[in-house]
Amino acid sequence: MRTAREMGISTVAVYSEADVYAPHVRFADEAVCIGPAPSSQSYLNMDKIIETALELGADAIHPGYGFLSENALFAEKVKQAGLVFIGPSPQSIAIMGSKLEAKKAAAQYGIPLVPGTEKAVTDLDEAKIIAGKTGYPILIKASAGGGGKGMRIVEDESQLEEQMQRAMGEARSAFGDASVFIEKYILSPKHIEVQVLGDHHGNVVHLFERECSIQRRHQKVIEEAPSPVIDDGLRKKMGESAIKAAKACGYYGAGTVEFIVDERLNFYFLEMNTRLQVEHPVTEMITGVDLVREQIRIAEGQPLSFAQKDLSIRGHAIEIRVYAEDPENNFLPDTGKLQTYIPPKGPGVRVDDGYEEGMEIPIHYDPMVAKLIVHAFDRNAAIRRMQRAIDEYHISGIKNTLAFCRMVIGHPEFQSGKFNTHFVDVHFSPKILENRFTGEEMEILAAFGAVEYQQVNPSNAPYRNIRKKSDWKKRKYNG
Repeated sequence: MRTAREMGISTVAVYSEADVYAPHVRFADEAVCIGPAPSSQSYLNMDKIIETALELGADAIHPGYGFLSENALFAEKVKQAGLVFIGPSPQSIAIMGSKLEAKKAAAQYGIPLVPGTEKAVTDLDEAKIIAGKTGYPILIKASAGGGGKGMRIVEDESQLEEQMQRAMGEARSAFGDASVFIEKYILSPKHIEVQVLGDHHGNVVHLFERECSIQRRHQKVIEEAPSPVIDDGLRKKMGESAIKAAKACGYYGAGTVEFIVDERLNFYFLEMNTRLQVEHPVTEMITGVDLVREQIRIAEGQPLSFAQKDLSIRGHAIEIRVYAEDPENNFLPDTGKLQTYIPPKGPGVRVDDGYEEGMEIPIHYDPMVAKLIVHAFDRNAAIRRMQRAIDEYHISGIKNTLAFCRMVIGHPEFQSGKFNTHFVDVHFSPKILENRFTGEEMEILAAFGAVEYQQVNPSNAPYRNIRKKSDWKKRKYNG
């Protein structure tokens, strides 16, 4: 919405009843409630979203990076309604939305693939034969989705039946499709992805790589750009492969090609995300490119603003995801009121958040509260800046991942850059955080900080008791 405003484009926010006080609702030029809190009755209601866009005379729909952002049916419905979908074509989404179809498309362009199945599997006997040929350990993955759902590591044949059933059950529940595929499990992998942009004129560029190996439950929690282990030669090869993957499905818009990299720095195509990624700010920081601006320009039919030769890496950026989760209890999501919420400031610090002090963290959606991004002239300086920014970030009222991220950023293996996707499993335990302040002590310290902050910055006190649309821009303070 900020980018659209800079481009002179008016915006409409859609929101559920749970998000009536959300910052994006107030920021937009107009806002419409599209349903109750459950996402199935609001944010996943394709027809209601399109109906709202048509009623208000909107020209285009930007799907963000969640919910319907990678839904080929939604993209097609938007197109059929005479609206512009700010993203790739329904055909591209469909191809890359199926991991098996994506692998076929990549294979046609000679992009390295992890050994494994070429078709979906649901039969246990067939899975045993495939796993035997591939060699254990193997990885079972849902054909129709990602985010760690329907994913199981199998060490030997004795585990195959149980893990296969679990993976298929998760896949059926999450994506409505129980089919899975099998591939060789890389023992010490790094997860590295490449940002791409393509337009309607056949131009495709890559904007270098992001390191995304710090994960819990197969989901990313810390990302950085560029990767600390990729040199210029490998960067060029991976970038060229990412461009080939985009061209394999006639891609336009912003997208991300994900790779697995082994200990010897051999890389293999993993999948393509046909949307803007949560971690896109680190790419924006090191390239100076506003990816959303390019998305909108591409949707308008304009060519890319630059060629590959115009792009270069400037400095280093790191992002942490601030989740309402309890790291000491297996990262269990938490809910409650943000009693204190004071984000950090200063040079090279960016906070993309969806909540403000006094707001409730609901149970209905992803538990991410914010993304904290820093940029500096090199990786060491970026690490120090991130440590400072985390220390300045005051949150109370909910369990959160700030202390966990502080531990990771300060760990010698992270600082060496030689970590892999097993970092959390190997190096983190709840006891590590026990020596830090207790939750009650943190709330007391944060409360002191909040009082001092509001005495110095009274105009920044939180919104209270927002009543009706005409009063959204009026503030009512309590004390």
